[in-house]
Amino acid sequence: MEKKNKNIFKALLFCIFLLMSLLGTAAVRMDANAKVPRIYSVKSPEGNTVFELSALRGKLKYRIHYENAPVTGWSDLGFVLRKREIGENTSIKDVYYSSCNQSFAWRLGENDSVVNHYNAAVFSCRDGAVSYGVLVRVYKGAVAFRYALAPDASGRVTAEKTSFNLGQDLTIYQYNQESVFTPVALSDMHKSCDFPATLVNGKDLFISIGEADNRSYTKAELVKAGKENSLNIAFTHDSAVDLNAGFVFPWRTVSISKTAMGLHAYSDLYLRLTGNDTDTIPSWVHPGKLIRAQLTTQDGRRAVDFAARQHFQYILFDAGWYGKEFNTTSDPRIYIDQLDIPEVISYGKTKNVGVILYVNYVGLRNYLDDIIPLYKKWGVAGLKFGFVDGLSQKGIQWLVGAVKKVTDAGLLVDVHDNYKPTGLSKLMPGWLTQEGIRGDENSPDAFHTTVLPFTRFLAGPADFTFCYPNSKNSFSKNLKVSKAQQLALTVIYFSPLQAIFWYGRPEDYTDERDIDFFKYVPTVWDETRYLSGAIGKYISVARRKGDEWFIGNAAGPGDWQEEIALDFLQRGKLYQADIWQDGADGKLIKSRNVFKKGDKLDIHLNEAEGEVLVLRPHS
Repeated sequence: MEKKNKNIFKALLFCIFLLMSLLGTAAVRMDANAKVPRIYSVKSPEGNTVFELSALRGKLKYRIHYENAPVTGWSDLGFVLRKREIGENTSIKDVYYSSCNQSFAWRLGENDSVVNHYNAAVFSCRDGAVSYGVLVRVYKGAVAFRYALAPDASGRVTAEKTSFNLGQDLTIYQYNQESVFTPVALSDMHKSCDFPATLVNGKDLFISIGEADNRSYTKAELVKAGKENSLNIAFTHDSAVDLNAGFVFPWRTVSISKTAMGLHAYSDLYLRLTGNDTDTIPSWVHPGKLIRAQLTTQDGRRAVDFAARQHFQYILFDAGWYGKEFNTTSDPRIYIDQLDIPEVISYGKTKNVGVILYVNYVGLRNYLDDIIPLYKKWGVAGLKFGFVDGLSQKGIQWLVGAVKKVTDAGLLVDVHDNYKPTGLSKLMPGWLTQEGIRGDENSPDAFHTTVLPFTRFLAGPADFTFCYPNSKNSFSKNLKVSKAQQLALTVIYFSPLQAIFWYGRPEDYTDERDIDFFKYVPTVWDETRYLSGAIGKYISVARRKGDEWFIGNAAGPGDWQEEIALDFLQRGKLYQADIWQDGADGKLIKSRNVFKKGDKLDIHLNEAEGEVLVLRPHS
């Protein structure tokens, strides 16, 4: 039987090897019984990042080096399966090395293509009667690893033993779900922290610890370990997870940079690690901007008219359109009397504006299979999932299956509340965005808005639900940053589907000059440059769509002055820049200037202020 099991597991590794080959990688098998070092090493293609694996005395451990300096010391690997500590008595039987250097188009991203260049290894391991694999990929500045059970291995996992022995008292930006961020020393950390977690040494080391490709696991978090300056993965929402035969764990990732802005070299890592490089995006998937409509037929028509004038692609009917969202008697197949949804959808089609419907978790669980064909019949463009369970294994399994059903039917998806992305939009491109973020409706301050780009946004798109003010309502209880910063954040923050006017009514936006910028800003990009930034202090991002550049600048809780070189502009061209800045009494000031490659952009922003520029080639 043991021999049969070993053959089955070798077949699994052969399948992985074959998949690598199909993706254009080069693979080499190394027999672990040959005369090789007990420390196995996998280097990034250019050699600056090194992952090492060891099973000395049976204990499976790893460590990471970046530019000849340690990022982690020897750190534990393994998990507890059926009450057995896998990784405590492990032997490495075989190793398969491979490499990949490919790219794929991605029209729903920060860049229109993604480069996937790494060296990899698959380690065939055995711990007692349990066979499993450790899959590793090493990029320039980033490492990813995951476990894979053999086809004959399954059962209940009560703990994941993965640890991160960081070797120094770093500062971690601790947060959970939609909370504020609290910079705290590892030595003083008492709460758990979500992925992605950002850690800094205050000088020249910036680390992001993340997760990718979580399709049916629990939402694990980071907790302080018993060892000094070390973090462990913990199950904080499940006491255990049930794994079927051949289960593949989520990727654990470690990205390293010498600057805060450098972490964005890996902000598409979740895409590189999920699926393969041949995925395509269906033609029906359209990114865009939306306004939330009030819950009457006439308000819906007004929202459609406003969206058309503003070059928006969607309106959204939020909670209440089919009754009280948490009430089990509310039926998302029946709209309230004052709102005729098919009529609004029909009217929207005359203006090329789609309608997205909110459905609470209660309604989704009860009626999902009914509402999908019904909404297709109505002509609905997409669904916004509300108050899902993105924390437990059962919740994540249900959510991923539900999103697949909806997107397979040709409907867009926006998931709200506590779910954070792990790259599954690569498998289901109609899954445009999700919340999992403390957005505008939760009154974030300028510290929060300038921390987000270096933390949560490293995991993927986020729906910030912008609450832009108008002539009748400043939404002052929500907004802690200036108007111009609100504009700038639509460039700085990435989401293929952006909710811009969350609380505002169309009839209250009476000054077209005040909202003119929103007509032009895209939600997906051909090229992105992260120009300058410091966590919780300031950030500058430039993004290109076609031949136009958009630059968003935002100051944190302190004033910010800097000169930024416009070296990314095309040589030999002049660019006319429309500039929106903060003026007196909360008003916007719009001006124009001309720039060329190599010019300097002078930034002078007071605390919580911002500015945004649109640069177009000038004849």
